[in-house]
Amino acid sequence: MTENHQGNVPSRQRKRFPGISSRAYEHPADRSALVALRKLSGFDTAFKALSGLLPERSLRLLFLSDSVRVSDAQFSQLNDMLRDACYILDLEKVPSMYVTQDPKPNAMCIGMDEPIIVVTTGLVELLDEEEMRAVIGHEVGHALSGHAVYRTILLFLTSLALKIAWVPLGTVAITAIVTALREWFRKSELSADRAGLLVGQDVQASMRGLMKIAGGNHLHEMNVDAFLAQADEYEKAGDLRDSVLKILNVLPRSHPFTTVRAAELKKWSESRDHQRIMDGHYPRRTEDKDTSVTDAFRESAGHYAETVRTSKDPLMKLVGDIAGGAGDLAGDLGGRLRNRFGGQGGGQGTKETDGKPGSGAADGMPRETGDGQSEG
Repeated sequence: MTENHQGNVPSRQRKRFPGISSRAYEHPADRSALVALRKLSGFDTAFKALSGLLPERSLRLLFLSDSVRVSDAQFSQLNDMLRDACYILDLEKVPSMYVTQDPKPNAMCIGMDEPIIVVTTGLVELLDEEEMRAVIGHEVGHALSGHAVYRTILLFLTSLALKIAWVPLGTVAITAIVTALREWFRKSELSADRAGLLVGQDVQASMRGLMKIAGGNHLHEMNVDAFLAQADEYEKAGDLRDSVLKILNVLPRSHPFTTVRAAELKKWSESRDHQRIMDGHYPRRTEDKDTSVTDAFRESAGHYAETVRTSKDPLMKLVGDIAGGAGDLAGDLGGRLRNRFGGQGGGQGTKETDGKPGSGAADGMPRETGDGQSEG
């Protein structure tokens, strides 16, 4: 590691993850949303243009001139947490971090060439040490995943859209990109929450931090179980109209709803994937070049299939029922076709396809969908 980590002793012993790849903690929805974003018509052109236009040096000078840079001399406790987070996730170059005056609790990781972490005074004053450690780990996770570039573009395009809103159709050209960026960023927050848990290694602190962001510094009035129950109630509440309203409510947001984030993180903390990482079994960055895009797609597809299958949301239930009905119909139709055209040799035809997954609608399609769900 770099010299920045020498002599830095965490307040308690935490496991470290040498060479960990961001793939270890990235949410499947994060990866699939980023792939979809990159395939969006016009995104590559906009990305290349903005990469050269965005004032990287101006951004750094702005924070240098009007914020407080975290160091051994200023906000030294935050500086220790930052170095701890980079040490645990094995991020060799420690990003610059600034504290900026803003009563609204917030943190972000931005920058085109090198990531910059910014936390507001509202957040610093709201969270205790362990809660703050999870937040800083969250932002370091963004840096390790390379999210800072897309976040910076989102901030720039959002600002640009506001400035040219008076021009007829002025925002049409960038609305699709901004919408896709927001969709990806909401998913990327789920990944970064996981990184924060790997750094803090205290799920209760992560839960408390999310509750405070939602309800302020009133922990004595809040309860983790009741907070998580809100997420369950939110997911299954109402009818199809409520499902549509949920979608409309979340579209303008850059972050998922806090209760949803808490529920997702709690579920992951109890998963086999999380336990394997804690046991030292995780993908390394040295293996990233050998990873298969097909595998990533398969994992994402499996995740979405499982989400639809287990969701309590009325709209997702309807989608699952329709998909299930289509599978049953395909199976029934396939069976009738084999009986109709196979005649007395139908049994032999079935026998030939038993060892070929995907051969025949009845044996292939429903079974592959089930396998994909269990693997995801």
